[in-house]
Amino acid sequence: MNDQANSVNERFVAATPATLTSWNRQDTTWMLGLFGTAIGAGTLFLPINAGLGGFWPLLILALLAFPMTFYAHRGLTRFVLSGREGADITEVVEEHFGIKAGALITLLYFFAIFPILLIYSVALTNTVGSFLEHQLHIAPPPRAVLSLVLILGLLAVVRCGEQMIVKAMSLMVYPFIVALLFLAVFLIPHWNGGILTTASTLPEPSALLHTLWLAIPVMVFSFNHSPIISAFAVDQKRRYGEHAEQRSSQILSRAHALMVVMVLFFVFSCVLTLSPAQLAEAKAQNLSILSYLANHFSNPTIAFAAPLIAFVAISKSFLGHYIGASEGLKGLIVKTGKRPAAKTLDRIVAAFMLVVCWIVATLNPSILGMIETLGGPVIAAILFLMPMYAIRKVPAMARYRGQASNVFVVAVGLVAISALIYSLSA
Repeated sequence: MNDQANSVNERFVAATPATLTSWNRQDTTWMLGLFGTAIGAGTLFLPINAGLGGFWPLLILALLAFPMTFYAHRGLTRFVLSGREGADITEVVEEHFGIKAGALITLLYFFAIFPILLIYSVALTNTVGSFLEHQLHIAPPPRAVLSLVLILGLLAVVRCGEQMIVKAMSLMVYPFIVALLFLAVFLIPHWNGGILTTASTLPEPSALLHTLWLAIPVMVFSFNHSPIISAFAVDQKRRYGEHAEQRSSQILSRAHALMVVMVLFFVFSCVLTLSPAQLAEAKAQNLSILSYLANHFSNPTIAFAAPLIAFVAISKSFLGHYIGASEGLKGLIVKTGKRPAAKTLDRIVAAFMLVVCWIVATLNPSILGMIETLGGPVIAAILFLMPMYAIRKVPAMARYRGQASNVFVVAVGLVAISALIYSLSA
């Protein structure tokens, strides 16, 4: 266990604990890293999924977006911070709830995040292959070769350590923000009311509640960055010590404000351009909003930019989810009783990730979307319910009891989990 904790600490450059008065470059890097993990390829489908319910459900979801995102991730951050120095989420669960619970949560944590990593491997290969063929008019290499090169490229960043991953993600965020902003502004002259046609009539309360119930998980997971929260909390504790909770809350609030403002501007710009019928058509065609807009306007600029934006979105989300997946796998290996040296453990995990991601990306199975949906309830339980349960039961988190935000987080978590389970059974 100590080897694992030490390996996390070794990845970060040693620094003198900073003061809360000095917002620094590393804080900005983490803010953008959190943004980068959350805002990925799913954002390009959010206008379709969130806009189909009409104006009033979308307006309510927009108002709920920041508190849903911020309070849930702050709770998970506080949970990791409540553990001993250098302990990641899997070790904190074991510390608070015992060895058996720790092993179970570690297993669930890994199998909730790892399939998403596989999905990004497939999506990345498809995006680059399509871009080479249709935009650059170059015959793409064999799928096995293309997927191997792409995954090796991302894992080369991974091998530089978590500090480099976060820096790479924060750098990739800038072009993504610019692209989202450009597209949202580009659409302004084409606003024709779109979703406002549904604003004149208020929906029946039962229909409104049903729409919100099924739409909340879409909003929750469009802003989800739980896979990187553990590494984020460990670094904050090392940097700020007893002030880690205050600074991490500041970073989270700024990251979430950036997410909500940027993404909702993009979403509303899209739904004010396209009618509900057109959004339904995009969903039926299984297209991202970029692809549909490119076809809708027959615009070569969007057609060329769409795969590049998707490439950046998928790559940075892959890196963020890799941190969580590797953390879970290391926890599973350690909990088997085998304790290899930190560098050996890193190599074992990297080799496993490379082989499995490469095989799945080469095979291009269609079942991965279902696997992601199955992982949804587990992620929601870990993100929303586990930290709130710990606040009630763990002495180290007792100071957070009695806050209204705790009730809100539990309610949203139960809604998200029940809606996901309903969607699977429907």
